[in-house]
Amino acid sequence: MAASKALMLAVGVVVVAGCAVGLSGATDHIVGANRGWNPNINYSSWSANQTFYAGDLISLRYQKGTHNVFKVKETGYDNCTMDGVTGNWTSGKDFIPLPRPGRYFFICGNGFCQSGMKVAITVGIFDLGPEIYPPPAPGADNPSTSASFTAGAWPAAAAVVTALGAAAILVL
Repeated sequence: MAASKALMLAVGVVVVAGCAVGLSGATDHIVGANRGWNPNINYSSWSANQTFYAGDLISLRYQKGTHNVFKVKETGYDNCTMDGVTGNWTSGKDFIPLPRPGRYFFICGNGFCQSGMKVAITVGIFDLGPEIYPPPAPGADNPSTSASFTAGAWPAAAAVVTALGAAAILVL
């Protein structure tokens, strides 16, 4: 019984430590980069060139009083309406967290959405880091024959093995 408690404690410590490591590496994505949050910018292209993970945030920089930011449902994004508003920012230098994986939709609510002031963001679970091995050769992308690991997977695997080893020592 003590062995299973020690093992569960060790696994819990590894999970919590892994989550803390993931959160500490959050990235602040400045929407539109040096062009900011303004009309006539292709934010779809900007977003497609970014990689977002749960825990990251986006920054929107714009002229206060002229523009704003609303988080809306996908239909609000598609139609430039306030459908499903769940957030509103007006400071001109807004920091918006992306706490969970999923799709996020933002528009300017001052009539500039039709001029392109809208961005859709897809957030992934977490960053596993760069690949240790080079990508497979063309035509070798069959998951059943390729064994690719990421740099982030090695520390996680090592931490689990270490925790299991520590649990085994506690039991002895």
